[in-house]
Amino acid sequence: MQISARGDYAVRAALSLAQAHPSLMSAQAIAQDQDMPRKFLEAVLADLRRAGVVRAQRGAEGGYTLSQSPRDVTIGQILRAVDGPLAGVRGLRPEETRYTGAAENLPNLWVAVRAAVREVVDEVSLQELISGRMPAHVRKLTTRPDAWQPR
Repeated sequence: MQISARGDYAVRAALSLAQAHPSLMSAQAIAQDQDMPRKFLEAVLADLRRAGVVRAQRGAEGGYTLSQSPRDVTIGQILRAVDGPLAGVRGLRPEETRYTGAAENLPNLWVAVRAAVREVVDEVSLQELISGRMPAHVRKLTTRPDAWQPR
């Protein structure tokens, strides 16, 4: 799975908002907190707002805040808000792929890949990530001997 810059920025911005929740944060404050370009961040925040993950308040005292408690917002929600479906194959959802011959069972693998990604990103909330108390099955993945090794 490739995490886009947009996805990375969205999760980082949401973490800043989660830490400040329920207070408002300006785009400038988030950009400074996470060392990211404000203009790009504003586009990401607009995507998150359209998806209902954050809400914006205008005015001198305005800014952004999460629409829900940080414990109710998952990383998967955020990634989908800015990048669409978690797993795609040539623009199709895994269950929409069809192959013949030697590749006829490939859709099963693509669906399994999506399910594996969901088991992590849909089961970790912003609150869990901030606290470092992620679900045991997610923490266990990081302790595998090769987890931190590039391939």
